[in-house]
Amino acid sequence: MKYSRLTKEQFEELHEEFINFLATQSITADEWASIKKDKPEIAEQELDVFSDLIWEGVLNKVVYLENISASQMFLFHLTEKEMKLIAVRLLNKAVDLTTREGFQWFKENFLGDEVEMMTAAKVYSEDKNKDKFELIQKGAVITKGELYNYLEKIIP
Repeated sequence: MKYSRLTKEQFEELHEEFINFLATQSITADEWASIKKDKPEIAEQELDVFSDLIWEGVLNKVVYLENISASQMFLFHLTEKEMKLIAVRLLNKAVDLTTREGFQWFKENFLGDEVEMMTAAKVYSEDKNKDKFELIQKGAVITKGELYNYLEKIIP
């Protein structure tokens, strides 16, 4: 397995897609029930293959990721050739970026001395989607990139 198995909730959300996946392999509902009962290791393999297919499709489309903690933000723009990063660190320990109030403080003070910002870029490894997946595994979430694009315009 290249990525990670989808959760039970994710499988439930993708129920129709999973049925279509089985159908492409000429596996009927009755055959699937039999495989789960009599050959659980084969069923596990099918779940893993389906999970990887879903992850691959999602990762191919990801353009922006954000990983925000109480005192730091890592905003990624995933271009064709590289991962661009805007990193923000708050020096004011009383502020928590994960709260509405903390984020409001940041919006009002991001150009002040209590906020450090930097940019960086990194070329992908041999497996671009694996690089993206690792960021997600570390807590990044897929976004539309509004915060990244806003900060990119104002960072000197």
